[in-house]
Amino acid sequence: MRLPALILACLFLIASPAMAQRVDETPRVAVISAFPPEIGALNAATGEQRTYDVNGVQFMTGKLEGKPVVVFLSGVSMVNAAMTTQMALDRFNITRIVFSGIAGGVDEGLDIGDVVVADQWAQNLESAFARETDKGFELPPGIRTTTLDNYGMIFPRGIHMPGDALGAPARVWFPAAPALLDTARKVAAEVALQRCAADKCLVHPPKVVVGGKGVSAPVFLDNAAYRKYLRATFDARVVDMESAAVAHVALVSKTPFIAFRSLSDLAGGGAGANEMNTFMALASENSATVVKAFVKALPN
Repeated sequence: MRLPALILACLFLIASPAMAQRVDETPRVAVISAFPPEIGALNAATGEQRTYDVNGVQFMTGKLEGKPVVVFLSGVSMVNAAMTTQMALDRFNITRIVFSGIAGGVDEGLDIGDVVVADQWAQNLESAFARETDKGFELPPGIRTTTLDNYGMIFPRGIHMPGDALGAPARVWFPAAPALLDTARKVAAEVALQRCAADKCLVHPPKVVVGGKGVSAPVFLDNAAYRKYLRATFDARVVDMESAAVAHVALVSKTPFIAFRSLSDLAGGGAGANEMNTFMALASENSATVVKAFVKALPN
């Protein structure tokens, strides 16, 4: 005996993971970091903790600064970040997405320890790698790129969103939510950031900078020449390995997004060796400090 197609479709929807895996209906702010050193202060500040294990990912619900949250690690880099963000959206009632972590500084006017809250993010290595010929680097016919300058063989490309109309322009920039940026501006001048880590102190007192552009790619950047390219071509202030991927998922899901990134190093722009290991704890603490003040200031 064959069931009618409509009944089969309904049974499929009832059994589908997307419908069955919601584990908590409380409206919550998703607070995300990439790896353990970035999230310690946020975990410690979260009360009423309850942990859910989903495919090996630990999602911790609770209250941070009086607000319901779900706190979790995205994992390092773009695919992990997109995957775990979507897992959270599928299983929890997420009202806003907040990323907290470290990053490399691209803007020469910024210093280690500063917290950058970019208003838009690009995936800088979404690109075409061109063939090298006697005439220079050449792309195959029909390969569309952006008006952004290439870096040798690397030609930046935009991204077509699911559901884009045929012929629609590809997207380069993924925005942070304007309302969340407004809240970030309100708390920026009120937080006290850490200046010293162990026996080493920053030359300049760290500050919170709201606005400007950030870029993300699955690459740890410690190269002065490419750093200069990102600054000149993307007008980037900060570079990391996750934020643009999370911004992409947030835009598709129509969920407000913002990222707080504290500079642990200068992405190859410093006079000496990379200082991420020296200032990672300080930068993580500074980002978490701003995020806690931000969450506290969010409207209920």
